[in-house]
Amino acid sequence: MKRFALLAALAILPLACATHRAGATKSTSTPGRGAIKLTITPNPVIATNVGGDTYEFPFDVVVKETGGHPVTIERVTANVFTAGGIQVASESYDAAKIQSLGFATTIQAKGEIHYHFAPRKDVPDERLFTSVYGDVRVEAIDDNGSRATTTTTITLKKA
Repeated sequence: MKRFALLAALAILPLACATHRAGATKSTSTPGRGAIKLTITPNPVIATNVGGDTYEFPFDVVVKETGGHPVTIERVTANVFTAGGIQVASESYDAAKIQSLGFATTIQAKGEIHYHFAPRKDVPDERLFTSVYGDVRVEAIDDNGSRATTTTTITLKKA
């Protein structure tokens, strides 16, 4: 149950994702310092109707450290945009909130962490499946104080 809040935040992302560049990733880091890579699978997330207007959006999140230094995740942010690029929703969690939900925030050098989510949301209008997209941004800091970020675009496909 303590994962519910993070699931709820991440639930808006796959619910709202439908167009754009699935899996497009942008990362920033300093050479020779900690770096992170974010992967969300499947992408597009496949929405499965579980009854009435309720859909399940199962997906896995993998955050990898790729620079050779341990990192600590400081913030995870999910944004939802309309097809025109207008932001319509955003959820953000700092490290303390992530830890309070029982999730790890530390990644060893060249290591990775995995999360599985299967949120359920009501979708009263099926046009949502084709009119919005989202992104997930992860911000981290390495053992030397260097900052790294990665952002991945998510889309949605109806089963």
